[in-house]
Amino acid sequence: MRNFRAIRLNAVLRSAVLGIFAACFAIPMRGQVSSNNSMPVSATVLDRVVAVVNNHAILDSDLDDEIRLSVLDPVTVEGVALTRPRALEQLISRALIQQQIREEDAHTLEPPRNEVDARLLEIRREVPICVRQNCASDAGWKAFLAANELTPERVDSYLRYRLEILRFIELRFRQGILISHEEIRDYYQKTLVPQYTAGQTIPALDAVAPRIEEILLQQQVNVLFDEWLKNLRAQGDVEVLDPALNSVETQGVGTNGEGRL
Repeated sequence: MRNFRAIRLNAVLRSAVLGIFAACFAIPMRGQVSSNNSMPVSATVLDRVVAVVNNHAILDSDLDDEIRLSVLDPVTVEGVALTRPRALEQLISRALIQQQIREEDAHTLEPPRNEVDARLLEIRREVPICVRQNCASDAGWKAFLAANELTPERVDSYLRYRLEILRFIELRFRQGILISHEEIRDYYQKTLVPQYTAGQTIPALDAVAPRIEEILLQQQVNVLFDEWLKNLRAQGDVEVLDPALNSVETQGVGTNGEGRL
């Protein structure tokens, strides 16, 4: 496997980088500027760096954006917001993966327009929160976006990223994995059949074998991907600058293939 170890910043360079970010996100209060055109006497910081991943800054506003986008996740429970520590964990994983994608042939991973449109239609019609708010209609979708402070453009870029990640996982981890007939039969007998109660018709093994194979394949992909992502983070330079976000929720990484990254 390729060596993904990142070159670590020294303390002087890191201070300089963070100083530049701090300067970029500070503006004068009430437009007050001294008569000699010097720096304003007082300033307010509109945004701040909360973490750095191999020289890539994650901003506090990025956490807000990630929380807003979480409503598009099929597993999101209405009324239960994504926590900021968990949002940061997802953004750290995303930064690490995107950095690796840029080292690959990123063009081959770019999803076509029809796949993006199909995923958007699926979300509007099937995600429970969207269904309850009638997102299938144009008026309902527009109201849903406004209520969650989202735009069509932001949703489009989010879906493109998700599909890009799935294609990346497919190419890097799924190919070469073979599921044996013994594994399929074992899953059928020990996991599927016990789920049926007395009197229920149990489907024949041949009928459900393709679906069982897909489940087992996805499980193996998940294990490989999670381990790869953990190693990638351990080898990289990840620094959380806000102690409040460095909680137990951010320990451990990974995705189930449809989890948010």
